[in-house]
Amino acid sequence: MDRIPEPELMNDPAQALAYARADFEQPHSQFIAQFRACFPDWRGAGFVLDLGCGPGDICRRFAQAFPDTVIHGVDAAVAMLHIGRADLRATQLDQRIELIKGYLPGAMLPREHYDAVISNSLLHHLHDPQALWQGVLRYAMPDAPVFVMDLRRPASRDEATALVETYAAGEPEVLRSDFHHSLLAAYRVEEIYAQLRIAGIDWLCVEDLGDRHVIVYGYRPPP
Repeated sequence: MDRIPEPELMNDPAQALAYARADFEQPHSQFIAQFRACFPDWRGAGFVLDLGCGPGDICRRFAQAFPDTVIHGVDAAVAMLHIGRADLRATQLDQRIELIKGYLPGAMLPREHYDAVISNSLLHHLHDPQALWQGVLRYAMPDAPVFVMDLRRPASRDEATALVETYAAGEPEVLRSDFHHSLLAAYRVEEIYAQLRIAGIDWLCVEDLGDRHVIVYGYRPPP
């Protein structure tokens, strides 16, 4: 099945709210667990950049998992950031997490380089995937861990529909529709490797994860 792109930004308030309030406990917990598994020796401190942070759930989980970090999350969707900032004010993490409006690759960020770069579910939104990989090259300092997790496109529309029924059966219709479109827009392992070759990145590994995800990970080597 060929890839079917979807809109890059989730800026409709109802759509953003449905996403922010959806039950992502399993995949978002898995994101943190997989990061730990891929980088067991990482010191767990410093400034971390989350590319495509959405409403900031991964930022919050990462800050809780690694209490010696400061997280900068960047996203171009104002509706997502509005929800995320309100949620942050209700926690004790707002001094360690900043959510920033910015569109890759030209986002204006507080730092030139980061001690770690992470991204969850951004890649499948991008019409030009090089925006992500150029962001990694731009912001990850030498020896920084880079970890990307995203959906993986299934073999058929029927398989996509089955995944929606398995993982989003009780969610609002707007979220079920978004999930289905995101599956159709996602990239596969071989496509991601091709993107990395174009970017000149040969130090990231790409692996299937479960029945619907892919992970991309590695330490940025010194110059």
